[in-house]
Amino acid sequence: MKRVTLSELLEEGVSHDPGIKKRVMLRNGELPHITTFAQATFAPGQTVTPHAHADMAEVFFVETGEGLIWIEGEAYTLAAGVCVTVEAGETHELKNSGDSPLVLTYFGVKI
Repeated sequence: MKRVTLSELLEEGVSHDPGIKKRVMLRNGELPHITTFAQATFAPGQTVTPHAHADMAEVFFVETGEGLIWIEGEAYTLAAGVCVTVEAGETHELKNSGDSPLVLTYFGVKI
């Protein structure tokens, strides 16, 4: 059993773009098949550079804000309540296109 409180977790930079901050609730190895479970906050205009994960799928849930996610070069709108799954190997990029923070809760699943 593990219990955490999001507001008590320390912020850290995401691996591909340290300027984007996240709070990690579960790390790789703490639960079978889950590589991370975290919440990231993007400031207006902040972007995660294009990247892919060969051995992990990711699921993003938009808590607040608005943005765009490109998957294999195709753009999709992000808004509160939207959930997007990125399959292993798919190149993806995220951007806060709004005027307020974009908050994403996400997890990775080892393939």
